[in-house]
Parts: sequence; structure tokens; C-alpha cells
Amino acid sequence: MVDDCLSSREQIIQPRIVIASNGSVVAEFHSQPSFRRAILEADIVDADGMPLIFASKLLCRDSLPERIATTDFIGDAADAAAKNGIKFFFLGGRPGVAEKAAERLRAQYPNLQIVGCRDGYFEHSDIPAICREIVREGTDVLWVGLGSPLQEIFAADHRHLLTGVAWIRTCGGLFDHCIGRTRRAPEWIQGVGMEWLFRLVQEPRRLGKRYLKSNPLAALHLLTKTSDRRHEAVNTNELPLTDDNGAGASQTDVRMSKPSPAAASG
Repeated sequence: MVDDCLSSREQIIQPRIVIASNGSVVAEFHSQPSFRRAILEADIVDADGMPLIFASKLLCRDSLPERIATTDFIGDAADAAAKNGIKFFFLGGRPGVAEKAAERLRAQYPNLQIVGCRDGYFEHSDIPAICREIVREGTDVLWVGLGSPLQEIFAADHRHLLTGVAWIRTCGGLFDHCIGRTRRAPEWIQGVGMEWLFRLVQEPRRLGKRYLKSNPLAALHLLTKTSDRRHEAVNTNELPLTDDNGAGASQTDVRMSKPSPAAASG
């Protein structure tokens, strides 16, 4: 992240799109053409779901070693940003939530620069002005918490308006997490891949229908499309995995970056 941010200050480039994949993303990738197109535009897709890790360990020799949760990554990213003068901008969430999240993170990382916040309630016609503000503030990493698939489509459709920003990092409900509105499951529940059930108990009305639809589809696609093949994708239903250096890795239906100890600082 830091290297990309520093490089973008030396040359005018479009931002890299960094997103996360879980079971819901896998299911939607195969059912929504607009979402599939947005995923294909991404430069890095992290494995933010234990079913993806389990599928790679079960079906691949070169498996993904661990999950990369956005709610875990924000701490490493904020620490690296504070130490290297990297500027964040928060876009998304309910009114006031991004600002509160920014306050919490500044308290934890006193040198962290969060140069702007904007809630997720805006008209499509507002987007060019929002993007101009983001660029004008010297943003290095734009965190987009609009929910999936809106955030991925936003990133793919508008990165051309964000030249000079290094990363567009989609983050779902991260801002709510930062202010304590949503809780992570205990580590042992995360480890056995059941955090989705923990979240379902917390938000049954919002998540029940989604999980009922997406979980079986995700399981089907993971079990039938995960392999060690190392080749170029020949259609939009199958993408090669790569690590951060572009080397071939395990394959499933979305491209995912393998974790790096220096992911935030490198």
C-alpha cells in the first residue's frame, strides 16, 4: 500500500482497485453481469471468507494460507499510513458514521491523516463533484463503504475520475465496525468458518435472505471451480489467482491476493 501511494505522487496514474471476496461475492460474481465486470476490473482481491480458504486447502496443493479480513487490515493500514504520511478518505455509511470512525482511528493512531469523510447517501449526479473533492484533498487511499455490489461498481465505473489516488479500497461495513456498532465473532468461531452464522444471529432480518440465497451457490462454485491450474482466464467465469507479485497460485472463480506480512507497509 505505502509503495503504491508514494509512487502515485511521482506519476499521474489511475488508482488500483482493492476489494475483498467472501461467499456472497462468489455467488454474485456468477449471477450478476455488472458485478462480474466490476470484479474483473479489480487489481487485488483479498480472500475475506474462510470458505475460500477451506476450499483452497481441500482442493489445491498451493493453498491460500489465511484469511485477510478488512476489519483486521484497517489497523495495519492505519499504522503504516500514520508512519508514512499516507492520507485516507472515508466514503460511505450512514450520516455521521464515517466521521465517528475517523475520530476513533485518529485517537488510536495520532499521526493518521484522514482528509475527508462523506456518507453514502448521494445522487449519481453528485459523483463527479465527490471525486473532485477526494482528489483535491490529496487522498492516497479512498475507503469505499457502500455495501456490495454498489461499492465495487462505484470503484470500477469512476476510477477514471480519481487519477492521483493510489488505492480505492472497498470496505463494506468497516466504518460501523470502527465505532463499535457491529462486532466480530470470537476468534474460535472465525477459525472454524462460522462467522457468517454469528452475524446472522446479530442481524437476522438483513442477512437471512441473503445467506439463504448465496451460501449454497458459493459452495457449489467453490467446490467445482477451485484448482491449482495456472493459466490465463479464458472467460469471465474463471479467473487465475495471483499473489501480490503476480505469480500463479491456487485458482477459484475470483482473483485473490495471498497474504503478505508487509501488505500494508510494502
